[in-house]
Amino acid sequence: MGKSDFLSPKAIANRIKSKGLQKLRWYCQMCQKQCRDENGFKCHCMSESHQRQLLLASENPQQFMDYFSEEFRNDFLELLRRRFGTKRVHNNIVYNEYISHREHIHMNATQWETLTDFTKWLGREGLCKVDETPKGWYIQYIDRDPETIRRQQEQERKKKQDLDDEEKTAKFIEQQVRRGLEGKELEQPVYTELNRENEEEKVAFNLNKGASTSIAASSKTSSVLGPSALKMVEGAVKRKESAHSSGQSKEKKKKSALDEIMELEEEKKRTSRRDYWLQPEIVVKIVTKKLGEKYHKKKAVVKEVIDKYTAVVKMIDSGDKLKLDQTHLETVIPAPGKKVMVLNGGYRGNEGILESINEKRFSATIIIDSGPLKGRRVEDIQYEDISKLA
Repeated sequence: MGKSDFLSPKAIANRIKSKGLQKLRWYCQMCQKQCRDENGFKCHCMSESHQRQLLLASENPQQFMDYFSEEFRNDFLELLRRRFGTKRVHNNIVYNEYISHREHIHMNATQWETLTDFTKWLGREGLCKVDETPKGWYIQYIDRDPETIRRQQEQERKKKQDLDDEEKTAKFIEQQVRRGLEGKELEQPVYTELNRENEEEKVAFNLNKGASTSIAASSKTSSVLGPSALKMVEGAVKRKESAHSSGQSKEKKKKSALDEIMELEEEKKRTSRRDYWLQPEIVVKIVTKKLGEKYHKKKAVVKEVIDKYTAVVKMIDSGDKLKLDQTHLETVIPAPGKKVMVLNGGYRGNEGILESINEKRFSATIIIDSGPLKGRRVEDIQYEDISKLA
């Protein structure tokens, strides 16, 4: 077995020794060479290749240091963003995970001497939130990605809109309760003194006072007035009861607070909007210039909607099929009397007839022509919420 054989004991031992991390003080960043001991590092520093690399770096040392510093910063922040996100974490935990990669950039080749200096620099540059504790320095990544900022703003806007809707509903219910209380006259109870003429007489309480008095009164009246007067009294009582029942039926016909709340919820649903509007079999116009003048400002028919935001369209004039995002398309408003489809809001998905166009307000009036709301007239609907049907 040869000395330099791949399976020789020495070759296997060398491969075992070269695995994993070695001591950083025996690593040469300029040559990107890791030595296993002090003697090997000393021999490397005396080698001709190392001397040539030093001569090359001595011509512009700042350029090499800036390059290594930038690489170290980018790799460190990428690991912090991907591994920990925006969580608050100890800087030494991140650094230990970073140097566990064998091909990392060493800090002794950068402009920062210690990890503390690098952490303070991140805080001054506004790349991270840093704070010092008795346990050391903690860092928190600041995500400035435009997509993340847009998503956060959208969530805040939606949360604010939900709160506004809840406040409107609560205010509306409060107004209904106040209106109902204003229509009723509160009856104040009359308190009388309890007197007993005979001390031996028992005290009795009659809870059905109104019925007893009415019965007693009717019996006294019947005994005193006679049958003709009794008929007149009974007719008056019947008329009074019929008038009371008719008043109750009128009150029932009035809208209750629950009905008005349901109407408010229907109005809320009608005004609800979504950030996607594509529908099959509608006519759209291509507004992007990236496809050239051949397709710019040309009309097409949506044949298929993919993932809510992408559409496969077929050109009306040439018949070509294209796959485009909804940001590259816009709606088409036909002449009055033509059929349109509602693309957004509470009437989304309903077909209608375009009745009129308001050019000053960039809106239109349509009449719903399908579904349970057929025949309903919808005014002041925006251009971008309707489009011509193919």
